[in-house]
Amino acid sequence: MSELLFEIFCEEIPARMQPRAEADLEKLLGDRLKAAGLAWTSLRTFAGARRLGLVIDGLPVKTADVSEERKGPRVGAPDKAVEGFLRGAGVASLDQCEKRADKKGEFWVARIEKPGRASAEVIAESIPDMMKAFPWPKSMKFGEGEKAQRWVRPIQRLLCVFDGNVVPVEVFGITASNVTEGHRRMGRGPFTVSNFLEYATVLEGEGHVLLDRAARESLILNGARKVCVDAGFELVEDAGLLTEVAGLVEWPVPVLGEMDPDFLDLPPEVITLTMKTHQKYFAVRDPKTGELVSKFVTIANQVAPDGGVAIAAGNARVLSARLSDARHFWDNDRKTPLSDMAAQLSKVTFHEKLGTVADKVERVAALAEELADVVGADKKLARRAAELAKADLVSEMVYEFPELQGAMGRYYALDQREDAAVADAIKDHYKPQGPSDEVPTAPVSAAVALADKLDTLVGFWAIDEKPTGSKDPFALRRAALGVIRILLEAGTRVPLLEQILEHVRVLALRDIRDALEVSREMGLVLGAKYAARWVPIEDVTIGALELGLENYSAPGARTRETSRLGADLLSFFADRLKVHLRDEGTRHDVIDAVFALGDDDLVRVTHKARALQAFLDTEDGAALLAGNKRASNILAKSEGDLTGEADAGYLAGAPESAERDLIAALNTAGPAAEKALADEDFAAAMRALSQLRAPIDAFFEQVTVNTDDAALRRNRLLLLSAIRTAIRAVADFDKISG
Repeated sequence: MSELLFEIFCEEIPARMQPRAEADLEKLLGDRLKAAGLAWTSLRTFAGARRLGLVIDGLPVKTADVSEERKGPRVGAPDKAVEGFLRGAGVASLDQCEKRADKKGEFWVARIEKPGRASAEVIAESIPDMMKAFPWPKSMKFGEGEKAQRWVRPIQRLLCVFDGNVVPVEVFGITASNVTEGHRRMGRGPFTVSNFLEYATVLEGEGHVLLDRAARESLILNGARKVCVDAGFELVEDAGLLTEVAGLVEWPVPVLGEMDPDFLDLPPEVITLTMKTHQKYFAVRDPKTGELVSKFVTIANQVAPDGGVAIAAGNARVLSARLSDARHFWDNDRKTPLSDMAAQLSKVTFHEKLGTVADKVERVAALAEELADVVGADKKLARRAAELAKADLVSEMVYEFPELQGAMGRYYALDQREDAAVADAIKDHYKPQGPSDEVPTAPVSAAVALADKLDTLVGFWAIDEKPTGSKDPFALRRAALGVIRILLEAGTRVPLLEQILEHVRVLALRDIRDALEVSREMGLVLGAKYAARWVPIEDVTIGALELGLENYSAPGARTRETSRLGADLLSFFADRLKVHLRDEGTRHDVIDAVFALGDDDLVRVTHKARALQAFLDTEDGAALLAGNKRASNILAKSEGDLTGEADAGYLAGAPESAERDLIAALNTAGPAAEKALADEDFAAAMRALSQLRAPIDAFFEQVTVNTDDAALRRNRLLLLSAIRTAIRAVADFDKISG
């Protein structure tokens, strides 16, 4: 078995593209080699600032010989059919074929022997195809004609060595060799290698290049921590920055620098983000206070003769210029009250069908005020926070650093002496933005965060811009999951469907008002077009539009469209809840069974689903589920109307002891389960239902439901219906598999 070493040496590859490039190289080249019949024992990729490559161990020197048979026409077939068969099989005459027989008679079979190909030949064919199909997010074109390159950056060398020998593959006019280069300054080379061990050894030795990404990250992190600890400080760690910096350097050397301490009066987020975004520096803090200090860590790509003094000084000067810009934005923004910034949101489009950001703010403020009672927040503070929550979107600082939206609004609010709860809500209303992000728990923050996400969801559902497949351009799945996490972690009880339908009404009223204005200015037909989305208007007049507005404003006014929208969005929440609870072991069909009852309180649904899951994992739960399915199957096959209750005489004295026992158990378990459900003691409700397990089993073993006695059959079917009704008070067991 042999080894393949392949390297593409080029100008600097953007750090953010390197991890994906490694995966693409493995798949594209690996798939081509597999398709040609090659297999291997291990494949490892590597990428850095100036190289992308892989090493494959355990490759055979040639592909396996292939022998196959091809069935041809029947013996005695027309000459043209035979000639076509021979041509397709690649054989000269029928002398090279043999006769076979089956039920339909004799036919010709050609045996085709394909000798294996040299692996080097397969590699030489696969690499050019792979490189020309490489899916860089962005690429550049260099050269003309056959030598033209389309690659992420200009390619300088190709290295391709198989079994110790050069594979002279040619791509973009560059012929591969066994030569590579090291660090641009500390060990350029060139170096001649014959295998991966030599390659890695010479590069990491004389060449001063660390090939392995994980090794570079470890060296950067440990080195940065050390230079901070040696100076009495602590590194502000950032996993994303660490990965990016590891893709920028080949021989990382952490250097501690010092910035102008006057900049420490800027918000710490501004300082750290300026360092990270523009300079790729790590921030440093005081381990005792947790506050930033006037230090930073930069990762040099060389061992400097002076220990990094000049590097640190040069980087400090650049950082000061960046922070001076940030100070300019900070000072300018504080001259404008947040309320004035908020007024400018009327010029910013949120979505062409949902109006401006100011329109959204108006809706969110009203909804936040309504939700304040539910989450225990002050109504005035909730409204105020919502009114100012998006204001910093027009600030100079957020224009420069979009990542600081919300955070800067908080600082501006505090600077303008807004209530601390309002300021915190401005920052926190975007949360949670991911599965690891914290959830806003302060009442005012929770009210605004919920209102913002619910408005987004209802709005995009209303204009039919829902997620499809893997596409979710407006992050609606994240918004729904955010609502779920906020409600569950705080135990907040919200009638979700009612809130959805009410907010649909708010959107509809806005559309009708818009239609009124359009009608006055542009004619009745266009006004009717918009208004008819929500209210049926037969006689299109201004009066009719105004009547529609009045009617839709009435409490409880709904349309079929809003009901459909609400049910669809609630189903979307159910799907997101499944995802959220999946990791803790709650089955998706259990959540479906609970949601099927129409409950829209996510906290109650979750508690019930967890209790039901635990019950189904017991022997009693599994048996009761089986009994319910059997009862449902029998009822599904029954004919006639089974509404009402069984006859009083039957209930008082059924002919079989098993059915009398089942009736008695139902009379006990049913009310007990009902009371437990009313008290939201779902575990107790499951225990009550478990009392039905043995009587149901005995009933099916001893009683014939479909007896010839029509009255008795009806009573027994109604008994089964009553059992199913009692069980369905907890959940729709028909939706549970198993």
